[in-house]
Amino acid sequence: MSKTVLILGATGRFGRHSATAFAARGWDVRKFDRASGNLRDAATGVDVIVNAWNPAYPDWAKQVPKLTAQVIDAAKSSGATVIIPGNVYNYGADAPAVYDVDTPHRATNPLGRIRIEMEAAYRASGVPTIIIRAGDFIDTQASGNWFDMTMIPKLAKGRFIYPGNPDIAHAWAWLPDLANAAAELAEIRADLPAFTDVPFAGFTLTGNELTQAISACLGREIRLKKMSWLPLLIARPFWPLAKHLLEMRYQWDKPHQIDGANFAALLPDFKMTPLADALPLALGDYIDPDKMMTRGKGAVHA
Repeated sequence: MSKTVLILGATGRFGRHSATAFAARGWDVRKFDRASGNLRDAATGVDVIVNAWNPAYPDWAKQVPKLTAQVIDAAKSSGATVIIPGNVYNYGADAPAVYDVDTPHRATNPLGRIRIEMEAAYRASGVPTIIIRAGDFIDTQASGNWFDMTMIPKLAKGRFIYPGNPDIAHAWAWLPDLANAAAELAEIRADLPAFTDVPFAGFTLTGNELTQAISACLGREIRLKKMSWLPLLIARPFWPLAKHLLEMRYQWDKPHQIDGANFAALLPDFKMTPLADALPLALGDYIDPDKMMTRGKGAVHA
């Protein structure tokens, strides 16, 4: 039987990998163009909607509720299940160090509240919804995340720039794995509760451990250097994004990891990519000396 998925934000990080993951499993993949398409029409006949739309932080307050309402309307019209890449913003600065399916969503900061309200809207709508919740992304190419924009651009000079306390645990997700997990959850969607929160463990690493793994991958010693937040503090009055990056700074000084027990119960045969296999793909340009100086331009800081 034919299965159809509609990808929203198919050119972005999670959307791009989701399109690949669903196609590999035999799904008919549709990619929605916000510039020219009507979402309700595009969703007609689809089984799953992957909501990978991710506005810039300064636009969240205005755009996220509007986009959420549009997706809910389209899903109700088509009967589709919605899959969303969740994050750990919902938990808040005072949350325990280990996040699981029962960890309360008690964030009080603006970005955290927006995510809480977004998920509450899906839960209240009755639309079948799967939240696959992960930490910071590591991608196969530069895609505008902390890892490639801020942390690795100085690897050619032997430095790994880390935004927080390098001795505490931090949650990471290898994006191809996260997208593959979403596609596999789509296959069992009929057996899931109407609203399903699936924490995705990914990698749990301290900054020092990640530096050591990168050194091993590159075959040379890389030194960790702590990032200065001063440029963002100076830019905050003039650069809207800066205040939101500062708002989430606590994530880099709060130890946290994701408990994957619920995920393992749902997908017991899922194979996570080992970090040693993922890093060469994430650091490909830095492994090739001819490309070392071309990647990572436009980093947040030097």
